[in-house]
Amino acid sequence: MTTLSTHVLDAVRGAPAAGIAVTLFAADGTALGAATTDADGRVGDLGATLPAGTYRLRFDTAAYFAARGQETFYPEVTIAFGVGASGHYHVPLLLSPFAYSTYRGS
Repeated sequence: MTTLSTHVLDAVRGAPAAGIAVTLFAADGTALGAATTDADGRVGDLGATLPAGTYRLRFDTAAYFAARGQETFYPEVTIAFGVGASGHYHVPLLLSPFAYSTYRGS
């Protein structure tokens, strides 16, 4: 079985991005789980065990930046990724109002 977590860091503030809504989708668009990043910017488990396939994580960045009075170019960030072998997958997001980056974490 495969599990999934994520972590969002606000690159401008140099701090975790707490309070971001995150939704996990299957390739067909079916929502599989949802959570909000905690005070450390983390979602430890999105609540779904994942078979091999393609998935998407959507981060509601508009609400996060609006709460801080910041304009953003990206009202949401969607990351598509593939799951193969069973195990744990971690998908971090490094975020700023006008750029983002991601990688496969551990």
